[in-house]
Amino acid sequence: MSGVMSPAAPAPAGKKPGRRPAAVVQGLVIGLGFLLMVGCFAVIAVQYRPYRIPTQSMEPTLRIGDTVVARSVPADSIGRGDVVVFRDPLWGNSTMVKRVVAVGGDTVLCCDAQHRLVVNDHPVDEPYVADPKLDDQRFSTTVPEGRLFLLGDHRLGSLDSRTHLDLAGGTVAATEVLGRVDATVWPAGRAGVSGRTAAFDGLPGRPAAEAGPFGLLAFGTALGAGLVLLASLAGGVASLAGRLRKRVGRG
Repeated sequence: MSGVMSPAAPAPAGKKPGRRPAAVVQGLVIGLGFLLMVGCFAVIAVQYRPYRIPTQSMEPTLRIGDTVVARSVPADSIGRGDVVVFRDPLWGNSTMVKRVVAVGGDTVLCCDAQHRLVVNDHPVDEPYVADPKLDDQRFSTTVPEGRLFLLGDHRLGSLDSRTHLDLAGGTVAATEVLGRVDATVWPAGRAGVSGRTAAFDGLPGRPAAEAGPFGLLAFGTALGAGLVLLASLAGGVASLAGRLRKRVGRG
């Protein structure tokens, strides 16, 4: 009887190799880093605007050529001591950066016997000013509600509310404020979050604001970018090491 050869049974299909745990972890880390980086940067781009300091009027706090970022805030949240960016048509409609020293309802005058600014009969020690004493340009004004009195930290070199006393008592509408300065971003050697001053804390009412979220958002952006970079480098190194092991094994 002639034998009939039956076709060989097909070899069982092998299981598809799954992704290695290291590759899964790498993918998760890259995804998390990317979301963190893009999310934090997107918030910065939406909430903040950069401004370049063109004059010495805010030295030593801000210097010529510094680039700062400012965040838009409600007009009624601006307090004494805040550094703000504003544009007022009565002041030539130029973008300026000054420090708020009095708000609506305050009486501000220059000066006491020690040449200090006086707000609501309270002499103010201002550690941030470039000059240890105010000059002797005497003035006294009451700030209308909804308006601000602003001075530069470099009092001898600043065109500010003192030079516009004939225009609404030197005050600026709080609604003209474009943003509150949160940080210096350039040059790199001066980069950092703006510090809050306690100079006006002895006065009732709105004090200077705490630092905004820029520092945390910048850290999140940098951390996300670092995670993406490190995870990508680790994956590349692991892949290279695997190929080298295979070559050594074949040799």
